[in-house]
Amino acid sequence: APIPPPDLKSCGTAHVKEGVDVIYSCCPPVPDDIDSVPYYKFPSMTKLRIRPPAHAADEEYVAKYQLATSRMRELDKDPFDPLGFKQQANIHCAYCNGAYKVGGKELQVHFSWLFFPFHRWYLYFYERILGSLINDPTFALPYWNWDHPKGMRIPPMFDREGSSLYDEKRNQNHRNGTIIDLGHFGKEVDTPQLQIMTNNLTLMYRQMVTNAPCPSQFFGAAYPLGSEPSPGQGTIENIPHTPVHIWTGDKPRQKNGEDMGNFYSAGLDPIFYCHHANVDRMWNEWKLIGGKRRDLTDKDWLNSEFFFYDENRNPYRVKVRDCLDSKKMGFDYAPMPTPWRNFKPIRKSSSGKVNTASIAPVSKVFPLAKLDRAISFSITRPASSRTTQEKNEQEEILTFNKISYDDRNYVRFDVFLNVDKTVNADELDKAEFAGSYTSLPHVHGSNTNHVTSVTFKLAITELLEDIGLEDEDTIAVTLVPKAGGEEVSIESVEIKLADC
Repeated sequence: APIPPPDLKSCGTAHVKEGVDVIYSCCPPVPDDIDSVPYYKFPSMTKLRIRPPAHAADEEYVAKYQLATSRMRELDKDPFDPLGFKQQANIHCAYCNGAYKVGGKELQVHFSWLFFPFHRWYLYFYERILGSLINDPTFALPYWNWDHPKGMRIPPMFDREGSSLYDEKRNQNHRNGTIIDLGHFGKEVDTPQLQIMTNNLTLMYRQMVTNAPCPSQFFGAAYPLGSEPSPGQGTIENIPHTPVHIWTGDKPRQKNGEDMGNFYSAGLDPIFYCHHANVDRMWNEWKLIGGKRRDLTDKDWLNSEFFFYDENRNPYRVKVRDCLDSKKMGFDYAPMPTPWRNFKPIRKSSSGKVNTASIAPVSKVFPLAKLDRAISFSITRPASSRTTQEKNEQEEILTFNKISYDDRNYVRFDVFLNVDKTVNADELDKAEFAGSYTSLPHVHGSNTNHVTSVTFKLAITELLEDIGLEDEDTIAVTLVPKAGGEEVSIESVEIKLADC
């Protein structure tokens, strides 16, 4: 069964992390006719709202955006006004930090196939509210164009102190044009700006192309009613979505990385909506790449529901199936080049094949108690020398089973093929770089021991072609911890063939 809209009457306390409650209520006001809330119908429109790249916005647009946001902040004088800035921020807090229950379990819209549709609907209503506050139905949110070198920094409109778009709780070391690291996990990388940009484009190529040839890899794991929350995140949610949150949040000064660095507080920074506009744009861009990149067709996904207030303070239920086409919703994105699309890494760390006989087999390395240093292992593939048709029918998936770690910490590790432990893990623009696993501190169900357990899957069909390992029965895999590795254990690793 699909996930239903949350029961507002039973909305409870949200949690910053296990054992630490949010000190205010994140629950929305409950409408009088809660049991008869209608489904949303799109209003008629004469032209699309076009979301512009934030770094290229002109002063007239910035002034309009600042005015709309300041008027939204003024609505906070009534703490129960659903259109107020804090009430809008609380939507994210309630859906993401354990305030809602469905089917007797905590509702979580991250780490699953709900990630993209929930945030698309969230931004849709937020954008319409802003437009209504300045009487401009054509107003569109900007997108933080971090996938293009010109946008790889905090957009200037958000970095003006005193502006309604400025947030004091940001990492002060990342202001004034500092280049963003799309793989950031709490530690600054000591690499030149050009290398960071190159790494960023490599990460984008891997997450959009190599590792997401099928819908299940892009959207995340299935999350039907009754299942445990957080079954597994999709490629873009993993990177760059989460690292951008962490890079922007004020981890140096705020205990929990507020504002952007924690789910409960992320919506209190106006840049959150700009960040998620680009995340949403990636949904459109991914489908344009082609192949089997298309929306999911599972009815449990299509019929999952959320609850929102519109710009007239009217409550509505919405379905995932109604947000698949942004143009039908009344908005689109101003086009920008996507240089990552042709940024396939071709440089290799070494020529030829690593001697897998000199590396411990997977059965001797796993189960692994802690990933506190780089490790290498050899693993046997289920089939080699596959035909083009076989590759089109089934994707080869490197699968990490039961990765366990403390969900209060930042976690990231990188995966490389056909290299040993001496690989330079700060240079990601190598053909051998397969991808990364990341996690932001979060509440995970009714977890009292703080241990999260997940499955991580990497699509490697294209990668094996690029490295020249298609005909090999056994390959070498190297894991390099970047953050929180001493807390990470992995039960087993295997390679599977999976239908798209």
